[in-house]
Amino acid sequence: MINDVNARTTALQTGQVDVIIRCDRKTVHLLKKSPGIQIVKTTGTKHFTIPMHSDLTPYNNNDVRLALKYAIDREQLLKTVMRGYGAIGNDHPISPANRYFASELPQRKYDPDKAKYHLKKAGVTGHTFNLHAADAAFAGAVDVAILYKEQAAKAGINIKVIREPNDGYWSDVWLKKEWCFSYWWGRPTEDWMFSTTYAANSNWNEGFWQNDRFNELLKTARAELDEKKRREMYVEMQRIVRDEGASVIPLFPHENVAANIEMDGCKLPERWWFES
Repeated sequence: MINDVNARTTALQTGQVDVIIRCDRKTVHLLKKSPGIQIVKTTGTKHFTIPMHSDLTPYNNNDVRLALKYAIDREQLLKTVMRGYGAIGNDHPISPANRYFASELPQRKYDPDKAKYHLKKAGVTGHTFNLHAADAAFAGAVDVAILYKEQAAKAGINIKVIREPNDGYWSDVWLKKEWCFSYWWGRPTEDWMFSTTYAANSNWNEGFWQNDRFNELLKTARAELDEKKRREMYVEMQRIVRDEGASVIPLFPHENVAANIEMDGCKLPERWWFES
């Protein structure tokens, strides 16, 4: 594995490797001009999250969570950090690649006034939110944190960005610090995704979030055979996570060929080389 993005890019350009993932979005336009190199992108289930510990003050107040969700400018992040290679998230983990994606849910937009309203309603005006960031979470996470801080300031929200080392990030920061960055490859089904990271008893419930109605629907939907009713349940779950969940979910990156995991769903050798 070539972890350094510059070394990874050079290896591709010099023919040392045949394919790379996680291209540097700042220079991907240059790769497009290189002979023999093709840039492939698709809308998948991978997404970036900014989970907060909803079992701790002040994140146990949903108005605080809503304030932080309204305080992020997703479109600016997509344009500047992602260089347009992605799609805007709506604070739930289900993507258009999923069967029961709730396309009817209104897209949450950057709204400093609404953010300010919810912050005041929560009674935490003046509070400083510590946001722990490292590019170990995903390439550009620190840049997202800095821009997020600037965007939230327009709503009167104070965010202190604490840059963490990449080494040990997943053992020392994720699930440990009150607010940080994370990412998920996503899962092929809504049930799998929700059960992995949002069910009350999940070991990877990164927001330490519990919602009785959500957990009830999660169990009921598994046994529902009526397609229309089942979709309604998953749409409601997406709405609950969007409006009451403990993660800001701003972006779905365009990185993979398969819709779930990098390297074409980890089947790159089989699909690309063995078949050629």
